[in-house]
Amino acid sequence: MLVRGGCPAYISGNRNIRTTLLEEKMADGSYKQFCPVAMAAETLCTRWTVLLVRELVAGSTRFNELRRGVPRMSPALLSKRLRDLEAAGIVERTAVAGEPDIFEYKLTPAGKELEPVIGAIGSWGQRWVESAPTLENLDPELLMWDMRRNLNTEPMPQRRSVIQFSYPELPAARRRYWLIVEPGKAVDLCSVDPGFDVELYVNTDLRTMTAIWMGLETVADAKKSSRLIMTGETELQKAMQSWLGLSPFARVGKLVA
Repeated sequence: MLVRGGCPAYISGNRNIRTTLLEEKMADGSYKQFCPVAMAAETLCTRWTVLLVRELVAGSTRFNELRRGVPRMSPALLSKRLRDLEAAGIVERTAVAGEPDIFEYKLTPAGKELEPVIGAIGSWGQRWVESAPTLENLDPELLMWDMRRNLNTEPMPQRRSVIQFSYPELPAARRRYWLIVEPGKAVDLCSVDPGFDVELYVNTDLRTMTAIWMGLETVADAKKSSRLIMTGETELQKAMQSWLGLSPFARVGKLVA
């Protein structure tokens, strides 16, 4: 690696030069390069920003919706990143009519151009990042939120269907989730019992469900090994692989184990 003047970044006996340069770059947040890649990275490569753009590309528009897609991001940082994206011309904020102090955040034409970029990053990650590290980053709230917005309603009955997912290894407060599917309505996700009759109970561990969602294994394989147990309506059981929807990147073939 080179620094100003083409001199080596590391000079034997003087580590302070390299350290000082790195600290300066981190402090001002700029790469100090005219290259368009560097300029774009200054906006997009701050922590959480790409994931926030992913949520906007996926269709989330309100603050609380965005939070559910990045549950480990603090509200304060989410607000800051949205302001940064708005200042960069990537996001526009509009007030919701009839709802005081409620805003929607939508991608501008410049922001919409990032959709294939997000897709390419996701495809690269699915193809080249090993499965084991992927399955160490387990998060039931994020998994269920992704399942909720990608669920395929076509194989579902033309009436309300409630599906309960249980992850017995998790603490009680994070153990059960309910997907509510009704014709003509957006799929709803509850983390507390909604009080409806349940048509299908799905009992599995979070790692197995995440692997299925990511396309790393199938519902049939998990059932065969008794890592996924379903109780309830037979037709919903048979069609689970179809209505589950899966990750947008599940069909991307793995090139590493």
